Amino acid sequence: MKISIRLLLTLSVAIVLFVVFMSMLRPAEPLNGGSEYEVRVVNGFTNNSSLPLVIWCASKDSELGGRALQEHDDFSWRLKTNIWGTTHFWCTMKWDQMRKSFDAFKASRDAYRCGTARKCSWLVKEDGFYFSNDEVNWQKDFPWY
Repeated sequence: MKISIRLLLTLSVAIVLFVVFMSMLRPAEPLNGGSEYEVRVVNGFTNNSSLPLVIWCASKDSELGGRALQEHDDFSWRLKTNIWGTTHFWCTMKWDQMRKSFDAFKASRDAYRCGTARKCSWLVKEDGFYFSNDEVNWQKDFPWY
Protein backbone atom coordinates (compact mmCIF):
# COMPACT_ATOMS: atom_id res chain seq x y z
CA MET A 1 0.00 0.00 0.00
CA LYS A 2 1.51 3.25 -1.12
CA ILE A 3 0.83 6.40 0.94
CA SER A 4 1.36 9.69 -0.79
CA ILE A 5 3.54 12.42 0.63
CA ARG A 6 0.59 14.80 0.46
CA LEU A 7 -1.49 12.51 2.72
CA LEU A 8 1.38 12.18 5.23
CA LEU A 9 1.88 15.94 5.28
CA THR A 10 -1.84 16.54 5.78
CA LEU A 11 -2.00 14.05 8.65
CA SER A 12 1.11 15.57 10.26
CA VAL A 13 -0.36 19.08 10.12
CA ALA A 14 -3.67 17.82 11.53
CA ILE A 15 -1.92 16.12 14.45
CA VAL A 16 0.15 19.22 15.24
CA LEU A 17 -2.95 21.44 15.14
CA PHE A 18 -4.82 19.01 17.39
CA VAL A 19 -2.01 18.98 19.95
CA VAL A 20 -1.75 22.78 19.94
CA PHE A 21 -5.53 23.15 20.34
CA MET A 22 -5.69 20.65 23.21
CA SER A 23 -2.81 22.32 25.04
CA MET A 24 -4.72 25.63 24.99
CA LEU A 25 -7.80 24.09 26.63
CA ARG A 26 -6.16 23.14 29.92
CA PRO A 27 -2.96 24.26 31.58
CA ALA A 28 -0.27 21.61 31.63
CA GLU A 29 -0.15 19.67 34.88
CA PRO A 30 1.88 16.66 35.88
CA LEU A 31 0.20 13.34 35.21
CA ASN A 32 0.22 12.56 38.90
CA GLY A 33 -1.64 15.75 39.89
CA GLY A 34 0.35 17.67 42.43
CA SER A 35 -0.11 21.26 41.29
CA GLU A 36 0.73 23.63 44.13
CA TYR A 37 -1.50 26.54 45.15
CA GLU A 38 -1.36 29.23 47.79
CA VAL A 39 -4.60 30.17 49.52
CA ARG A 40 -4.82 33.37 51.56
CA VAL A 41 -7.72 34.77 53.57
CA VAL A 42 -7.39 38.41 54.65
CA ASN A 43 -9.42 40.31 57.24
CA GLY A 44 -10.59 43.31 55.21
CA PHE A 45 -12.85 44.79 57.87
CA THR A 46 -12.37 48.51 58.33
CA ASN A 47 -12.86 48.64 62.09
CA ASN A 48 -13.01 45.46 64.13
CA SER A 49 -10.15 46.05 66.53
CA SER A 50 -12.29 45.02 69.50
CA LEU A 51 -13.85 42.00 67.82
CA PRO A 52 -11.62 39.76 65.68
CA LEU A 53 -12.68 37.80 62.62
CA VAL A 54 -12.45 34.14 63.60
CA ILE A 55 -11.48 31.62 60.93
CA TRP A 56 -11.25 27.83 61.01
CA CYS A 57 -10.21 25.83 57.91
CA ALA A 58 -9.93 22.16 56.99
CA SER A 59 -10.07 19.56 54.25
CA LYS A 60 -11.21 15.96 54.48
CA ASP A 61 -7.57 14.97 55.01
CA SER A 62 -6.26 17.72 57.26
CA GLU A 63 -7.37 20.30 59.76
CA LEU A 64 -5.57 23.63 59.45
CA GLY A 65 -7.04 24.92 62.67
CA GLY A 66 -8.38 28.30 63.63
CA ARG A 67 -7.14 31.83 64.09
CA ALA A 68 -8.48 35.13 65.36
CA LEU A 69 -7.63 37.77 62.75
CA GLN A 70 -7.44 41.46 63.57
CA GLU A 71 -7.70 44.11 60.85
CA HIS A 72 -5.46 43.27 57.86
CA ASP A 73 -4.24 40.03 59.42
CA ASP A 74 -4.25 36.99 57.17
CA PHE A 75 -4.32 33.23 57.32
CA SER A 76 -2.59 31.41 54.47
CA TRP A 77 -1.48 27.95 53.49
CA ARG A 78 -0.06 26.00 50.57
CA LEU A 79 -1.66 22.91 49.17
CA LYS A 80 -0.97 20.30 46.54
CA THR A 81 -3.83 19.00 44.42
CA ASN A 82 -4.51 15.30 44.11
CA ILE A 83 -4.56 13.25 40.90
CA TRP A 84 -8.39 13.14 40.80
CA GLY A 85 -8.83 16.91 40.89
CA THR A 86 -11.00 16.70 44.01
CA THR A 87 -8.85 18.70 46.44
CA HIS A 88 -11.18 20.78 48.59
CA PHE A 89 -10.57 23.11 51.54
CA TRP A 90 -13.35 24.96 53.30
CA CYS A 91 -13.37 27.61 55.99
CA THR A 92 -15.88 28.79 58.53
CA MET A 93 -15.80 32.48 59.37
CA LYS A 94 -17.38 34.12 62.38
CA TRP A 95 -17.69 37.80 63.22
CA ASP A 96 -20.07 39.06 65.87
CA GLN A 97 -23.41 37.33 65.14
CA MET A 98 -22.49 36.46 61.53
CA ARG A 99 -21.23 33.02 60.56
CA LYS A 100 -20.44 31.72 57.08
CA SER A 101 -18.82 28.57 55.68
CA PHE A 102 -17.35 28.70 52.20
CA ASP A 103 -15.09 26.79 49.83
CA ALA A 104 -11.69 28.45 50.16
CA PHE A 105 -10.24 26.14 47.50
CA LYS A 106 -12.04 23.68 45.28
CA ALA A 107 -9.87 22.22 42.51
CA SER A 108 -12.72 21.87 40.01
CA ARG A 109 -13.48 25.60 40.38
CA ASP A 110 -10.10 27.12 41.20
CA ALA A 111 -7.63 25.31 38.94
CA TYR A 112 -8.33 28.00 36.33
CA ARG A 113 -9.47 31.06 38.22
CA CYS A 114 -6.44 31.16 40.53
CA GLY A 115 -4.36 32.06 37.48
CA THR A 116 -0.91 31.03 36.36
CA ALA A 117 0.60 32.13 39.69
CA ARG A 118 -1.79 29.65 41.38
CA LYS A 119 -2.72 32.16 44.05
CA CYS A 120 -6.24 32.14 45.47
CA SER A 121 -6.91 35.10 47.74
CA TRP A 122 -10.00 36.00 49.74
CA LEU A 123 -10.75 39.39 51.27
CA VAL A 124 -13.45 39.22 53.92
CA LYS A 125 -15.30 42.49 54.42
CA GLU A 126 -18.43 43.68 56.20
CA ASP A 127 -20.52 43.19 53.05
CA GLY A 128 -19.14 39.84 51.90
CA PHE A 129 -16.32 37.73 50.50
CA TYR A 130 -14.13 38.92 47.63
CA PHE A 131 -11.88 36.77 45.45
CA SER A 132 -8.67 37.69 43.59
CA ASN A 133 -5.84 35.86 41.88
CA ASP A 134 -3.54 38.90 41.96
CA GLU A 135 -4.62 40.79 45.11
CA VAL A 136 -5.18 43.90 42.98
CA ASN A 137 -8.48 43.14 41.27
CA TRP A 138 -11.11 41.91 43.75
CA GLN A 139 -14.49 40.51 42.73
CA LYS A 140 -17.29 40.00 45.22
CA ASP A 141 -18.17 36.31 45.21
CA PHE A 142 -20.94 36.25 47.81
CA PRO A 143 -22.40 38.11 50.81
CA TRP A 144 -22.43 36.98 54.43
CA TYR A 145 -26.09 35.96 54.09
